[in-house]
Parts: sequence; structure tokens; C-alpha cells
Amino acid sequence: MVHFCKSSKCLVGKTAIVTGANTGIGYVTALDFAKRGCRVILACRNRDRANDAKNKIVSLTGNENVVVKLIDMESLASVREFAKDINTTESRLDILVNNAGAADLPDKTTEDGLQVEMAINYFSPFLLTNLLLNLLKASAPSRVVNVSSALAKLIRSLNLDELNKFDGDWNLYNKSKLCNIYFTQELARRLEGTGVTTYSLHPGAVHTDFQRFSSFLNYVASKCFKTPEEGAQTSIYLSVEDGIEQYNGQHFEDCKPVKPYCAARDENTAKKLWEISEQLVGLKLK
Repeated sequence: MVHFCKSSKCLVGKTAIVTGANTGIGYVTALDFAKRGCRVILACRNRDRANDAKNKIVSLTGNENVVVKLIDMESLASVREFAKDINTTESRLDILVNNAGAADLPDKTTEDGLQVEMAINYFSPFLLTNLLLNLLKASAPSRVVNVSSALAKLIRSLNLDELNKFDGDWNLYNKSKLCNIYFTQELARRLEGTGVTTYSLHPGAVHTDFQRFSSFLNYVASKCFKTPEEGAQTSIYLSVEDGIEQYNGQHFEDCKPVKPYCAARDENTAKKLWEISEQLVGLKLK
């Protein structure tokens, strides 16, 4: 059974960033925010696709306060440039949805020496969030929403010594999504008392453009998965629902908090992952 976000929250005067907002659940999330009167920043890699999404959102909502800003999650330099632009040009940031992701990618290393799938799914969102924290704090109450996956359950334990090692395409994806959950937990601890809260989520198995990375997965998805509208509901819920601050740092499915997955229950691992990630993305010297 699909649970829909029923909040009628108005977002007039608020600003949100959604990464990967030109398609799939990212697009639906951005569309929902625009309907609520929000200033929505579509953070995307492909300018043409992003502009197409923007034009469609403006046409459907009548909200012209929708802008495109380019970001390439494979490149930490691009993430830094995007964050610099946001911090320079935006007066507030109320919602950050780290939605962009990729799966089933080949063994490839980025210009930063990171596995490309880990860079897109985890390291770049980690860096982006940290670079925008001051703006989020200044806009509090504000929220960071991290899209993870229930496939993180398939990782028995997170080997921090092999964090950036290619250990099979789908295993790498599952590992990146477990990192998203641990990142959310540690971020919540570090932001306690600031007015910024954060949540991770499993959107469900969703048929979106995400499956373009795998023809087999795309076929299966077309037959069995949720629609993007259904899959976006938990992202939307965690962004707009009032009174969920008590669940800061927790993981959600179908708009409800769930018990942490077995591999995501070690606070020490979360802290060490944060420290290693800071070094790998250049927030701290090794």
C-alpha cells in the first residue's frame, strides 16, 4: 500500500534545493514544492534536461520562481562551485533534498580518486551538505533529506578500510546507500540544537529514469515498481511535514520511521565514516 503525504504545508518564502530534479522522484519532489509556492532550485548535470523540467514545472504550477543550477556529482570541484554559487546568491535555504543517484556503473575512478558510484551517491552529497550547513543553520528551522535505499540491508557490515573500493557494481550501490544512512545519523548528532534536522529514506522500488543505467533493471521496473509520484511521497513528507523533529536522524519508509537496518546501528562506525569522508572530499587534511 502506498502512503501519500497529506500535508498542506505552504512553502511561500522558502527555498529548496533538489539534486537530480530533472527526472523521476526528484522531478516530482520539485514539482510538489513549486505547487506549494516554494523557490525551487533544480540542481542537475544536464542543462537541457533541467531546463525542460523547469519549463514543465512552471507551466503546471504557475510558479516562475524555479531556477536551474548545474552540478556534476562526479566532480567535487563542481560540487564546490555549486555550493559557492548558492552561498553567494541565495539568502536562505530551508530544504536540501539529496536525491541524485546512480547504479550499476562500471569500475571507474573520478578525477578526485573516488569510485564514481560512491562519488555520485555518497561523497558528493556529503560534501554538498557540509558546504551548505551555515546557510541551512541561518535559515532554521530547516531540513536535509537523504534518499537512501532498503538495499542497504544487504550489507552485513561497513568495512571502512574498503570504503572506496570497487567490490561489484550492485554491492557498491548498496554500500553507498548504507553510507547515506550513517551520514544522516551522524549529521543529526552534530546538528543537535541548531534547528536543522535530517532524515534518510527508502523511496521504494520506483520506475524512473534511474534505471537507464541497466536495461534489465529498466524492464523489471516497468512491470513491477512504483510510479515516480508514489516513490516521491516520503521525500516530500520529510521535507514538509510538521512535528517530525523528534525523529531527527532516523530512517523512513512509506512516510513512517522504521527500525535501523542491522548494519546501520553502530554509532562508532558513523563517526569514523564521517571522519574518513571529511578527508576523502577535502574538508580536512589527511
